[in-house]
Amino acid sequence: MTIETPIATVPDRFTRDQVGWTPHLEPKAVADLDERDHAGLVDRGRASSDYFRLLVRDPEILGARTRVDKDIFYNTDGGLPRAERELAATAASRVNGCVFCASVHSRFAAHYSSRPDEVQRLLDEGVEADLGERWNAIVAASVALTRTPSALTVDHVRRLREAGLDELAIADVVHGAAFFNWANRLMLSLGDPVAPA
Repeated sequence: MTIETPIATVPDRFTRDQVGWTPHLEPKAVADLDERDHAGLVDRGRASSDYFRLLVRDPEILGARTRVDKDIFYNTDGGLPRAERELAATAASRVNGCVFCASVHSRFAAHYSSRPDEVQRLLDEGVEADLGERWNAIVAASVALTRTPSALTVDHVRRLREAGLDELAIADVVHGAAFFNWANRLMLSLGDPVAPA
């Protein structure tokens, strides 16, 4: 008797629902992770993720990547509030077509901002959606940087300042969008998103 394994379906839209991910290459098995690998994971809980177990094949690079990620999104001593850092990552992910990353960061943006309707509008309507001037300025700068770094101009920076962002907050927009521009492209080249059940 042959048992047919259902084929994972790629999501047909951007969503805040939890999206899965399946790699094109074999991740390192959990049982094969050593102390060097765990140091690269930074957080042992990441060992449950196929994505991080794939990246842990170079643990030093993964460790550097993870520490940068954590500093951009969790170090909120100054600059943007967490919700708007997540908004920048969501906008970059929406432009790049990374359904997985957009789902993760839109959930955080909705949670930390208590503005789920506006976040959903960004997912549904795209980066031209009207989210209010401050968020529109953040999205516009994130989109310009994502499309090509030289597209981010002094006009974007001026608009961010006029929306109330200081130098640290503007740097956080750049960091969130730039990091996820790179992270999206890595994730998109290594595997495919899987639609929620």
